[in-house]
Amino acid sequence: MDSSSLKGLLAEHAELETQLADPAVHADQARARKLGRRYAELTPVIRAVHELDTARDDLAAAREMAAEDADFAAEAEELSAKIPELESKLTELLLPRDPYDGSDVVMEIKSGEGGEESALFAGDLLRMYLRYAERHGWKAEVLDSVDSDLGGFKDVTLSIKTKSAVVDGVWSRLKFEGGVHRVQRVPATESQGRIHTSASGVLIYPEPEEVEVEIDPNDLRIDVFRSSGPGGQSVNTTDSAVRITHLPTGIVVSCQNEKSQIQNRARALQVLQARLQAIAEEEAAAKASDARKSQVRTVDRSERIRTYNFPENRISDHRVNYKAYNLDQVLDGDLDGVLDALATADREERLAASAG
Repeated sequence: MDSSSLKGLLAEHAELETQLADPAVHADQARARKLGRRYAELTPVIRAVHELDTARDDLAAAREMAAEDADFAAEAEELSAKIPELESKLTELLLPRDPYDGSDVVMEIKSGEGGEESALFAGDLLRMYLRYAERHGWKAEVLDSVDSDLGGFKDVTLSIKTKSAVVDGVWSRLKFEGGVHRVQRVPATESQGRIHTSASGVLIYPEPEEVEVEIDPNDLRIDVFRSSGPGGQSVNTTDSAVRITHLPTGIVVSCQNEKSQIQNRARALQVLQARLQAIAEEEAAAKASDARKSQVRTVDRSERIRTYNFPENRISDHRVNYKAYNLDQVLDGDLDGVLDALATADREERLAASAG
């Protein structure tokens, strides 16, 4: 990045600092959150710029004094080696960011091939993500679910949120989870002890804070029904659950976990908004020949991104050739190993693209 662009970032950072110091800004929480996130995003860049400038100034001074004092010659040599590292750090910080890295997410987990075993595995994935969210202090909430006969899930939708504005939010960590997750194990329904392979699908969308895709009310069919618990047990005596059908796309979203029809309708609309936003972005990316990876929309075992092998206690992510033998810990929410590998591969790809 040239010096004029860096000056622009320095000026933007200073302006954000001024705005965030104004109490009036915090009267609008959405605006304050947006400004705070951008300020937090720029702060490491500005710190790196200052650190690099200081090192360059110190190098120039050390070289001037080196003729008179050997200690300065040693310092100059040390600074000469340090500056490329600082330049590399700044280059990495200036890579284009995913604009949704600070966003909360909506996640859907769907059973696929494998029948009841797939539904049980969908339940395992749900618990894995809930425990991962708990480890990170995030708020996870199941919005809607369709149970299976043996206690698994045919379909479950959840929301995962951070508790404050952050630069690297839920999306930055979980955005690569979309796709087909394959499981290899002896099912509870198997009497012969044979290992079966089945699969469940994960779809994940950034949850927009502001409406970017307009939804025409005339495109919606809204049905209300009575909430129910596992096994069809009624948990509500009024029609508080809401099902929204988006007629142009056929997308159906339902929500029954809030206390009132108004709250369920609001949450269902929010999920619909996130899904439409994801579709709009995929279409835009396709038109622009963007290299961003799309999520698998079919739950076919052959289209897997990851395999969970129970007999060997092994987890394998096939996109980055990641393999570890701690599946029991992963299913208990210890996902950072595989997520770090995916994030590192993504960062290396972006660095290579910027260099090319």
